[in-house]
Amino acid sequence: MSLPSFSQASPSHALGPYGWDDAWEDEFTPYTDQGLVPGRVVRVDRGQCDVMTADGIVRADTAFVTPHDPLRVICTGDWAVLEARGNPRYVRTYLPRRTAFVRSTSSQRSEGQILAANVDHAIIAVSLAVELDLGRIERFLALAWESGAQPLVVLTKADVVPDPASLGYLVQDVETAAPGVQVLTVSSLTGAGTDVLAAVVAGGTSVLLGISGAGKSTLANALLGSEVMEVQETRDVDGKGRHTTTTRNLLALPGGGVLIDTPGLRGVGLFDAETGVGQVFSEIEEYARQCRFHDCAHEAEPGCAVRAAVASGELPERRLASYRKLLRENQRIVAKTDARLRSELRRDWRLRSAEGRANYAAKRTGRA
Repeated sequence: MSLPSFSQASPSHALGPYGWDDAWEDEFTPYTDQGLVPGRVVRVDRGQCDVMTADGIVRADTAFVTPHDPLRVICTGDWAVLEARGNPRYVRTYLPRRTAFVRSTSSQRSEGQILAANVDHAIIAVSLAVELDLGRIERFLALAWESGAQPLVVLTKADVVPDPASLGYLVQDVETAAPGVQVLTVSSLTGAGTDVLAAVVAGGTSVLLGISGAGKSTLANALLGSEVMEVQETRDVDGKGRHTTTTRNLLALPGGGVLIDTPGLRGVGLFDAETGVGQVFSEIEEYARQCRFHDCAHEAEPGCAVRAAVASGELPERRLASYRKLLRENQRIVAKTDARLRSELRRDWRLRSAEGRANYAAKRTGRA
């Protein structure tokens, strides 16, 4: 996926530190004559939101931007079109999003939930205090790539791995699961690596993602240079913690850029993320182009380049299994809202079932 190009922030504008640039200025032009003002949504809560404007943070009502489609509700990171005065003040609309991080709300439902908008970097925090779950990292990466943002994996709590060689192997494992993605190791306790991370995210909007106990709040405090986010202890048994962050908050970083901190995610279901999955498993998609059949399922078809790569050791079996799992999950989610795809899946299932029955009958009669 090609990433969108972003204009430079406008430092002379009061909203420059929050990401306002010439492109946003042009986008907002039609609303200026209506006496409306721009602002960056820093927090959303129960029909209201906090908006950073040129005059500071104001509380605004979101009654005009609460559609039935959950993907169109206003969220942290949006650029709001706000009434200049009033009690209460209302958000009339928001500017078209450049990027949007969306996940499925539940594996049993087809609705999506938007977590953050207009994000340049998706920071995926992964704790080194527990065993790495490469499948979960791949899942986060698929959503990040699909959002249009640039993913970045940050391995937190590096101080718990005192052996440099062991740390190097862990980084290599993550790099294998995250082709084309920068992988950083940091320790909020010692400060190691936080300066590199601050330099990477400076000048843009970053969203901090991960499960509870990944060290997101501690990492956010390290980037902010102060104890802004509350931190709680994690459980020794599994490294997980309670949800310290309960809302999505947008905060300005002292070194430039803004950070959206999010609550720990218990579930990271895919939502129409086929392109993102393909980006995460780009090497598999490259092998697939060499298969004899363009619709090869990489199961038992002759001339399958993907299975050949697994057999030769070039492609880990775990990667292929994870790729299949995420594609199946994404297909199920899309099928819930796409009648045509639903019909195709049912037809494919009937054909496979008929083929299986025919093969079984042939074996029983000795005609296999």
